[in-house]
Order: sequence, then structure tokens, then C-alpha cells
Amino acid sequence: MFKSVISRVILLNIMLLALGIGTLSLFHLHREQSHHIAATQKSARLLLATIEKSIFNSMRLGNSAEVQAILELVGHSHALEGVRIFSPSGQILKSADATEIGQWASPQDFNLFQQNAKEGVFQSKSGPRVLSMIRPIVSDERCFKCHGQGRKVIGVLNMNFSLSEMYTQLREISQMFVVSTLAIIALLAAGISYIMIRLLQRPLDQITRSMWQVEEGNLTVRLAPKNNDEVGRLMLGFNAMVGNLEVAQKELQNLHYQQMERADRLASIGEMAAGLAHEIKNPLAGISGAISVLADDHNEEDPRKDIFGQIQDQIGRLDKTVNDLLYFGRPGEPEFSYADINNLLKQTLLFVAQHPEARNIGRVEELTSQLPPVWVDQKQIQQVLLNICINALQAMDGSGMLSVKTLTVHHDDKIWVRAEIRDNGPGMAPAVLEQIFTPFYTTKTQGTGLCLPICRQLMENNGGTLQVESQLGRGSCFILELPVLENVEILDDGRIGVL
Repeated sequence: MFKSVISRVILLNIMLLALGIGTLSLFHLHREQSHHIAATQKSARLLLATIEKSIFNSMRLGNSAEVQAILELVGHSHALEGVRIFSPSGQILKSADATEIGQWASPQDFNLFQQNAKEGVFQSKSGPRVLSMIRPIVSDERCFKCHGQGRKVIGVLNMNFSLSEMYTQLREISQMFVVSTLAIIALLAAGISYIMIRLLQRPLDQITRSMWQVEEGNLTVRLAPKNNDEVGRLMLGFNAMVGNLEVAQKELQNLHYQQMERADRLASIGEMAAGLAHEIKNPLAGISGAISVLADDHNEEDPRKDIFGQIQDQIGRLDKTVNDLLYFGRPGEPEFSYADINNLLKQTLLFVAQHPEARNIGRVEELTSQLPPVWVDQKQIQQVLLNICINALQAMDGSGMLSVKTLTVHHDDKIWVRAEIRDNGPGMAPAVLEQIFTPFYTTKTQGTGLCLPICRQLMENNGGTLQVESQLGRGSCFILELPVLENVEILDDGRIGVL
């Protein structure tokens, strides 16, 4: 029922209103009750003083019948439950109710006298609660004739003032306070609910529905804020966000379209390049053979011998370019087998050590032992390792440090074998870093720009990834990752074992 924030806020406000107004109403009700009780006590004291004065004058004259008449007259008031005079021993001497004369005063009234209390509230015999008031009658010189010498208590004036009317009024006041409090709470709750629903819930529901439409792909949705408040600014922010998403979507669509066109062109170029390379390779082999025959016809001292050698070098470059084009256009299918990356790296580093540019290059090897085997084409992965190591040698330009490291990592709920090949060359700028895997892109004066794209293609064909990290002035690091097969391990003798 109270799942929404608005309903919880409304409920909280109603509870706080009920608590605040209820507390204030109870305070006023208690004060009103105190005022009524004080007013009742004041009226009762005033009535008692009047009765006391009237009967004192009659008693001073020795007119006992008049005292009885005064009590009976006063006793007719509906506000009184009873009025009487009883002796210090508790026997009723005079009373508004003649049937009480000679009987004993009630224990509550007599206890008030004995405790020297002036008043008290208790339940009367007839039922309603009464305010009992006690006034001892003390003799003076004018009373010595009838009551003997000395000042003493010759009687006790007792009046029982009915509190039924006061309690009736208090109940009515309490009911009025309760009804008015509930009415105020209901009115305020209705007002708060109306304001919250109109100013918050409806706009938020509108925003929610619009968000659902955006989630379904409709980026033309816009909201029309009615007020310049927080909700209105939220709607304006929503409109701006959706507008930016629409612009970004169009840009992504255009970029995707351009990339698809570029991919199609590259695929066509690759197919065409492979065809051209195939047509060029055979004549190129014939030219190379013819140059070799011509070179054999001249002795070593003949200057034309050097020219033939330069021609052969250029033919070798052309042959490598043709091979790259053929491989990029029609890569071979991998022949999978279990392999140990550490062994592949060690074999690759032996080949790298023979490279002319590796003379002044130091090597650091951090190969983790007991690496799990990977299921790959060993020749293709070795080709990737060799190309990246040679690129690192060329980047360091004759001096530096080549670092090779292997380890296992966990991500995407898989275990991967990682090989890191790092150089301390000049590094690459971010603009170059974004383009290095693009076919035919190269920063070298001599190169086809196909080495790294072919390496990435080979890694993907083997289920792996190839990434690069580089900073200007701090060198580059190529990261190769290949997934590990479960239930397979490398034994101590280097063979592959199944668990």
C-alpha cells in the first residue's frame, strides 16, 4: 500500500500532524479542565461561605429552627448533593435532608474533619462524584451561654457539591476537542495529499512514463514543465539528457555507418590485395631468379655486383609485403593443440637474440612457473610473439631493455594466461595509439601497416586478446591474453596432463 515515496511522505506528514495537533489539543483540554475545576471549586467555596455566614447569624441568636430552614432551602439547589452539620463525634445534628438527622456522617466526610482537611473529592452514596467541603464551627463569647465556657468546635458544617455537571461539561469539551482535532487533521491531510499528488506524484509519473519510452528507444519524448520549481527543473534536465542522447545516437549511427562502409572497403581492398599479391608473387620469384643468374656472371670486384645485391634486397622487401597482403587477405585456419606460453616465449626470445637490432638490448624475463596450458595454434601465437618483440627492438632504436612477463589473471568468470612484452622506447602518443591496429596504418618509413592488425587477428582466431598500453617517454607494453582450459595441467617434464 505504501510502496511509493509519495504515499510514505503523505503518511509521515499525517502522523506528524496528528502528533502535533493531538499534543496541542491535549494541552488545551487539560488547561480547560483545570479552569473548570478551579471555577467549580470557587463557586463551591463561595456558596459554603454564604451558608456559613447565614447559619452563624441564626446560631448566634439561638434560633435552631432557622438554621434547619436555611439548610433545607439551600439543599434544594441541584448543584448540591447535601449540606449538613454534624457534631465533632460524627453525628448529624442538622441537615437539608431531615432523614439524615441523628445518623452518622459518611466515613469520607468524617475523615476529612479528622485529618483537618478542608475539602476532598470522592464518590457519593447516590453515585456521582462530589466535592466535599468541611468548615469547623468554633464557639466564641457569644456562644458560651448555650455551649459552655471556652473556645471549642461545637459542630462541623459539611457541604457536598455535585461535580456531575462539571464532568458533563468536561466530556462535551473533550468530545469537541477530539472532533475538531480529527477534522483539522483530516482537512490538513487532504490538503497535503492533494498538493503532493498534484505537484509531485503526477509529474513524477509523467517522467517515469517518459523514461520507459526512452528505454524502449523513443528519443523524441519531451516533457512540458508547468512550474519553475524543482520538478520543473528536473523535467528540463530530463529533456536536455534525452536531447543529448538523441544527438549521441545519431552520431553513433553515422559513425557505425561509416565504419561499416570502411570495413566493406577494407574487405574489398583485402580481397583485391590478396589477388594482386598472388599475381605479383610468381613474376617476382622469376625476377629474383633472373637477377641471381645475372649476378653470378660477374665477379666480386665488379661494381655491378652491389647493384644486383640491392635489387635482391628490394625484391625481398616486395616479397615480404606480398606475403603480408596474402596473409591479411586470407589468414590460415588455426591448428589447435595444447601449448605452454613459457616455452613459446623462450623459443621466440632465442630467435629475437639473433636479430641484428638486438645486440645492445638487455632482457628481463619474469616467467611464472606452472602456468596452465592453453589451446592454441602454436605457430600462429609464436608469430605474434616474434612480431611484437621485433617491433619492440625497432622502437628502442638499438639500445634499451626488453622485459617479458607471464602470469595468470581472473576476469569475465575465466582464468587467462597473460604475457606482457614491455620496452622502454619513446612510447606512443594517444592519437597513434588509437590507430596502431588499423590496417595499412604505420609510422615507419618502411612498412605495410599490416603487422599489428595481423597479430590481433591471429589472437582473436585463437580466442585471445591483444592490447597495448603506452606513454610518451616511458615506452610501450603489449598484453596478450589467452583463455585457460579446465582440467588440464603442465607436468614437471613439460608434457600436458589431463586431470
